[in-house]
Amino acid sequence: MAAMSLDTLFAEHIAERQSRLGAVLTAAGYDTLVVSSGQPHVYFADDEEANFRSVDHFSHWCPLQGPHHVIVLRAGDKPRLIRYAPEDYWYEAVPLGDPFWLQAFDVTEVGTVDAVWESVTPSLSGAKAAYVGNEVDRAAHAELPTNPGALVTRLDWDRAYKSDYELQCLDEASALAGRGHEAAKQAFDAGASELEIHYAFVQGMDVTEHDLPYQTIIALNEKAAVLHYHHKRAVRSGDVLLIDAGAASRGYASDITRTHVSPGCDSRFVALRDGMDRAQREICDAVKPGRPYGELHHEAHVKLAELLAESDILRASAEESASTGLSRPFFPHGLGHHLGLQVHDVGGHLADADGTPAPPPEAHPFLRNTRTIEARHVFTIEPGLYFISMLLKEFREGPQSSKFNWPLIDELAPLGGIRIEDNVVVTADGHRNLTRPHVA
Repeated sequence: MAAMSLDTLFAEHIAERQSRLGAVLTAAGYDTLVVSSGQPHVYFADDEEANFRSVDHFSHWCPLQGPHHVIVLRAGDKPRLIRYAPEDYWYEAVPLGDPFWLQAFDVTEVGTVDAVWESVTPSLSGAKAAYVGNEVDRAAHAELPTNPGALVTRLDWDRAYKSDYELQCLDEASALAGRGHEAAKQAFDAGASELEIHYAFVQGMDVTEHDLPYQTIIALNEKAAVLHYHHKRAVRSGDVLLIDAGAASRGYASDITRTHVSPGCDSRFVALRDGMDRAQREICDAVKPGRPYGELHHEAHVKLAELLAESDILRASAEESASTGLSRPFFPHGLGHHLGLQVHDVGGHLADADGTPAPPPEAHPFLRNTRTIEARHVFTIEPGLYFISMLLKEFREGPQSSKFNWPLIDELAPLGGIRIEDNVVVTADGHRNLTRPHVA
């Protein structure tokens, strides 16, 4: 079957959004939704703006970049887009042109932010309208309820089900990140520093820092045990590289982690890395509709515990280690999270569209996804194995100390840790891995 064009995919995406809009609005008690791309943020006591990113609920409807655009949405009506297009000599004024998404909207262009909202107001006459976004002062002036919880919850819930257009964007983000990861690995193999590896990743994709969906994690050796390590040292010739770095396409993110080892790396650590890669692939293979994501998280701990026992790091059975918490200091974060317009996408702790909470279990407070897996969900699978002294300390001094091989742990700790992360989309009977075709 021939691939559909981007404009066809987007037209179907908007039709799908329209088909859901009426039910979402009715359930929340409204008939009209006003959503804006948002306003820029400035640093405290400063006039410098932070890097701008559109409100994601706006981007769910339209990939138009820049602040202060507004969409007015009503079930059965063609979406109305008011584009903020100021005359400006400080920044380049980019003409709208004829983008692939243009035909999905009735477009009005205005030159001031006041004119944007003056153009919005007539659309609201007699409507039961609500606003979603961060321009709350202007919305309040227009007498619109702002970010009502019942409405936002339903929008968040629906974001988990990705359209074919969204999957195309996510595929492209994975392919682009694959170029960066290959360039980063080549730099590591050549003995580069963390900063040089970061530069190689960005240059490999031919993008700027601003284009990245999140700050890269480029960690050599012991720094791989810092889960969100964001420094970039000049240290070279590491034996271990943990790289957590992604790309974006039309606002949709990839989130990919690999752990690479040098030819001279400790063979025991290499065996752990290879074992984690096998375990991660097996967890991906277990993804299918109807399974609670929390089950996969528990299975990841069992597989990790098996590896720790085989490696003589833990001297306990896998089930004992997983059920009593012996594996937790080695794997303290959740198995993964929803992925889309946000790297840690919304809705992961919802039990239903009404907003019934589904919090993570007490034993695993950092699990970001507790939903039951359904077709068209996209999420990450990212088990880890780390040597983190502050987490191991209570076990070193506690009653379970004898079940840990402390001399071996101390020998491996300078190599930091391991994380392998893929992005998967759930299909009707299993999953499709978005990452492996592009990143080994």
